Amino acid sequence: MTIGAFKGIIFDCDGVLFDSHPANLAYYNTVLGKLGAPLVTPDNHQQAQLCHTACSRDVFTCLLGEEWVDEALTIAGSLDYRQFIDYLEPFEGMLEMLPQLASRYPLALATNRTASVSLLLEHFSIRNCFQCIVTSSDVEKPKPSPQMLHLAARQLGFQENHLLFVGDAVSDQQAAVSAGCRFVAFGTGLDDCSRFSNWSEFSCWLPAC
Repeated sequence: MTIGAFKGIIFDCDGVLFDSHPANLAYYNTVLGKLGAPLVTPDNHQQAQLCHTACSRDVFTCLLGEEWVDEALTIAGSLDYRQFIDYLEPFEGMLEMLPQLASRYPLALATNRTASVSLLLEHFSIRNCFQCIVTSSDVEKPKPSPQMLHLAARQLGFQENHLLFVGDAVSDQQAAVSAGCRFVAFGTGLDDCSRFSNWSEFSCWLPAC
């Protein structure tokens, strides 16, 4: 299979464009600390993965309970996300390869992030690579629901089966299957699907110039 078989590509953000585990923990722990709640540690793999893949409402619901969600979201909304930018690490080769892909394919971003995504894309000068950006605030249900991918497909102007979705989590794979997109995984977290372990491997999927 080659990327040339597809008319457009949708990317997840965290875990695909960036190693954002430290940034996500710092962000959520800042909110938890202001509420006097226990912090999430990296060795608590289930909670740490939740912070990495779920939308903020779902994270706070699981960590704090429904009764604290609105207050937690208010605190989160008051934070200046720029204080967490230095914790984000672009995956090697991504910043160079993404503009190349954008010159050949319509690209979209589908992420369970909300307002912070625009800030980080602008910071790393890759906002113009994407024709559309869909966040969890744009749909009723975030991933693993297929709603974000359906919306991205409509905005790109293609049927879902003509699009490739690149993600790193089970929720990404579930969304792709439900939406009818072809899925490929980034990293080593998923075994039962096509995947590439780094952006260098992704280059072999590009058609010859």
